[in-house]
Amino acid sequence: MQFAREDAMTKAYELHYWPGIQGRGELVRLALEEAGAPYVDVARGPRGVAALMKRMNAALPAPFAPPFLVAGKLVVAQTANILLYLGPRHGLVPRGDAALYTANQHQLTIGDIVSETHDTHHPIATGLRYEDQKREAKKRAAAFTAERIPKYLGYFERVLGKSGGAYLLGRALSYPDLSLFQVLQGLDYAFPKTTSRVLRESPRLRELRARVAARPRIAKYLVSPRRVSFNENGIFRRYPELEP
Repeated sequence: MQFAREDAMTKAYELHYWPGIQGRGELVRLALEEAGAPYVDVARGPRGVAALMKRMNAALPAPFAPPFLVAGKLVVAQTANILLYLGPRHGLVPRGDAALYTANQHQLTIGDIVSETHDTHHPIATGLRYEDQKREAKKRAAAFTAERIPKYLGYFERVLGKSGGAYLLGRALSYPDLSLFQVLQGLDYAFPKTTSRVLRESPRLRELRARVAARPRIAKYLVSPRRVSFNENGIFRRYPELEP
């Protein structure tokens, strides 16, 4: 189902995600920025984390964790689910069921990459510090760089080659293109040697990355204070010992 852009943009969205990191919330931010949709990044405001926790605990059904999006009386949680909601409302997915569910399919695969990236530095438990699991992290990262990054990026290179256009779903940009851009940026930060090597053999991914970065709203966002820098508290972390 397609929705009118203006109907979805009469009131600012509330985006709830942890301040100070890009994380999974960045995939939602990129979609909102590209759409030109007004939103408030709640946890980055005064007493923002307290406001986030209050909203999360009060919402029904309660989100398991951020990110979640408040749109009027509706609360939508889980990154792929949020983007499935935003996509047709803001022209970020082509019309039709096939495109809608293909976009969601790609987004779920991107979610797998993000989760596996996180597990390179926290392979045992999220409650432990990286320093408490460095030996295991080194083994996990070695497998991730040798096998998983080439497999994931090779898949999306093939998808682009068969899409009939410059984007994952063809000639028009859709929200998984934005998320894939973020993954490429993040992998280049966390594992620059591997990412550079794989992208040398992936011309379509290189072109997609450059094309998304050059989109006017995205280009403006990337140099704005709203864009949090990559850092070693987020999902994509640069630990040189994990990519010797």
